[in-house]
Amino acid sequence: MSLTSDLVRGHTESIILARLMGKDSYGYEINKAVAAKTRNQYELKEATLYSAFRRLEAGGYIASYWGDAEQGARRRYYAITPLGRQCFAESLADWAQAKALIDSLLAQEDPQDPHLQ
Repeated sequence: MSLTSDLVRGHTESIILARLMGKDSYGYEINKAVAAKTRNQYELKEATLYSAFRRLEAGGYIASYWGDAEQGARRRYYAITPLGRQCFAESLADWAQAKALIDSLLAQEDPQDPHLQ
């Protein structure tokens, strides 16, 4: 089964926050990191990425600034805020809970399990 956007939908902001936990970054770099981390099985569409940046910045989870133009085009960098770090920690906890729930729902049932009778 190939990775589809349906499986990742709703997690764009968490993915961005995860990339910003280590260092400030810009849109193209984040998208390349996502593609590399997924061995090119998934990439964020540009419109999705920049819409998420706007939502995150409006919510106070990230802040943006213009980088130096010394190495080519001037880029808009994004940095995670303390509120963004807290949001990311909560997202990880929510993901762990959802994953455990889905794992239990997808697990093959044991006919000998007394809880199923």
